[in-house]
Amino acid sequence: MYPLLADLVLIVHLTFVVFVLCGGLLVLKWRWTAWLHLPAAVWGAVVEFTGWICPLTPLENWLRAQGGEATYARDFVGRYLLPILYPDALTPDIQVMLGALVLVVNLMIYGWLWRAGRWP
Repeated sequence: MYPLLADLVLIVHLTFVVFVLCGGLLVLKWRWTAWLHLPAAVWGAVVEFTGWICPLTPLENWLRAQGGEATYARDFVGRYLLPILYPDALTPDIQVMLGALVLVVNLMIYGWLWRAGRWP
């Protein structure tokens, strides 16, 4: 059961990362989502700029350890999702670039929403 829960946490983590990067687009349909997305985007950028570890990462690792997994399995989750969230060559410089990417993408989305008169 623990490995399944760990995979679920990983999927939630990936979903959150996608939301941080592109969640501003949801404002087109539901304006209220800006109130969820903006704090999430700030959190994502801060985590990247500071090198902090998202709380979902230790939770996932704990669940894997409880399930007796020393390494990630090579199933769909292990093969396709883990490298996206945990790249091997992740350095502080790359993390700063990722944080900048979060800011630039979201500034572009919200700038477009503001210019289009769709600001929440």
